Amino acid sequence: MIPIRQCARLALAAALILCTATGTKAQSQGQTGHSDYGACMTMVQAQPQTAFEQAEVWAAQGGGQAARHCAAVALIALGRLFEAAQRLELLAAEMPANAIEPRARIYGQAGQAGLTTGEGTKAAPACSAALTLTPADVELMIDRSLARATEGQYWEAIDDLNRAHDLAPTRADILVLRASAYRTLEATDLAADDLERALALDPGNPDGLLERGILRRLDGDVAGARADWTRVLETAGDSPAAQAARANLEDLNKAAN
Repeated sequence: MIPIRQCARLALAAALILCTATGTKAQSQGQTGHSDYGACMTMVQAQPQTAFEQAEVWAAQGGGQAARHCAAVALIALGRLFEAAQRLELLAAEMPANAIEPRARIYGQAGQAGLTTGEGTKAAPACSAALTLTPADVELMIDRSLARATEGQYWEAIDDLNRAHDLAPTRADILVLRASAYRTLEATDLAADDLERALALDPGNPDGLLERGILRRLDGDVAGARADWTRVLETAGDSPAAQAARANLEDLNKAAN
């Protein structure tokens, strides 16, 4: 299965929300609105529960989309991902139709929140809604491919990764993700080709080395697999790739005993 990436794009710039806030009241807030939103988003990082509670009060007092967005991001920080995704989708749907980029980003955040829960059926529609607005967004294509992969829709995931690769041909991570999907579908020749190209672009890519180790073990090259996974351990700290490499090495050692 394609590994789930850490979702990093969870905060919008204040201007993107506030410049499209609904109604004249939001517009009349002026700099105060920007200040409140910035303070709220800063608090999310240190005190998400307090940020959520204050954002709810602010929203009830007319804080509009900025307050609602901060509350939703606070829910993500609190691990209340399903609720956050629902709120973000509703917020994006209610924004003005001409606020294309902000709406796309918030739909994308809803998709990321759903993806973090492992629920591709919830994440893929939000990513699709975002891609309808910004069809050339490579990150959204990757997110939707991951969502589809979690639901076993690997060929559909590959379709998204093909498009992403066309737009960003020097991105090694896209090739690694596509290789993982090909391997899952037992198209190992295609997987190996993608990994060769990915590691040519980024020789130390930990996910690429992890994936190549898996292919090598499947092909009976135990020494090659061990070398790749050992290198991941040596260079990737305590990342998810390193944790997976460690588990694979432990399996190799058990099989050898």
